[in-house]
Amino acid sequence: MEKELYSYERRNGYQSSLSDFKGLLSYRAALEKIQFREALSPSASLTDLRELAPSSNRDRRYSFADADGIFLQRALDKARATFNSPKPPKPFIPTWEQMQLRNKTRDQEIEDRLRPKRAPIPTQLPPADDAKVTGILQKRGALFKFAREQVTSEDIGRLRPCQWLNDEIINFYGSMILARSESSKENPGGKPSKPLKVHYFSTFFWPKVLDGYDKSRLAKWTKKFDIFEKDVVLMAVNHGNTHWTSAAINFRQKRIEAYDSMNGDQSYVLKHLRAYVDAEHRNKKKKPFDFTGWEDYSPKVRLIACYWAAASPFHTFFVPVPQDIPQQENAYDCGVFTCTILEYLSRGEEVFNFTQKHMPYIRRKMILEIATSQLREPS
Repeated sequence: MEKELYSYERRNGYQSSLSDFKGLLSYRAALEKIQFREALSPSASLTDLRELAPSSNRDRRYSFADADGIFLQRALDKARATFNSPKPPKPFIPTWEQMQLRNKTRDQEIEDRLRPKRAPIPTQLPPADDAKVTGILQKRGALFKFAREQVTSEDIGRLRPCQWLNDEIINFYGSMILARSESSKENPGGKPSKPLKVHYFSTFFWPKVLDGYDKSRLAKWTKKFDIFEKDVVLMAVNHGNTHWTSAAINFRQKRIEAYDSMNGDQSYVLKHLRAYVDAEHRNKKKKPFDFTGWEDYSPKVRLIACYWAAASPFHTFFVPVPQDIPQQENAYDCGVFTCTILEYLSRGEEVFNFTQKHMPYIRRKMILEIATSQLREPS
């Protein structure tokens, strides 16, 4: 029995010799007897029969032979039962796909907590508002004014489908964004999405930036305010009179930002804006601007390469993965994308929940906003 039990223990990881194992068995048997006696210790009022035992046996130490096989048999039966019982299940080791899914689910939970999902953008105005827009588009010779900006009914017509926006529409919209920020400063609180402290530079500012700070006398553009006290400075950028994009100097996030609905390279925009910030700081604060912790931020649609082997040679095509910035699907909606992105940025939004399919609704919404000189509350 000793050897059989020893073999079980060896299979279970025991590495010492058989003689050591025999000594271990004797030690276990002695401990078991001691524990058994302590478990049945009599109370003080009862006679302890151990006291009546001959004194010669009282201090005797037990050897393995004293177990008279009972302890050994019990240990052997326990070992057999252990090895004959069903094997424990293998530890769970997740596959790569399972780990990816778990991480994606966890990241989505974190994202949902940090940025709760908003209600989806509507695809059309309420019937009463839509009728107002139809009436506005039918007016001829109308003039709409706000602050120092004005647009004509011909300019408003550029917000019909398939039209390219001009400076007048974009600057009118930008002036409303600026006015909302100023109004929020004078009447704080009350709104769940309070606008940031914003300044909007008109579309005529960007060409001056390209010409240089001193040559364009850009110091005069900020005589009445300090851009370094703003949360974000917004501007629309015109590229060769063919495309509109959005740009921002985000003091709140420490970022120079550029957003392009055509996924183009905006590195030169970021470069010129950095130079402007430094030149403005040198002019107003008399020292270079500290760009420590700042970053250039230009989100893009990421593309992954796929290969189609149905024909020879292999055909390569690219598939977009989830977008960081909405992308236009035509050659004329860039101005609408630009205005909408600027409006989002003015409220501190970092996730854009509109797409190309919302352009018809946004165009008509902008008509109503310009005609009433009032930005609608975000969805």
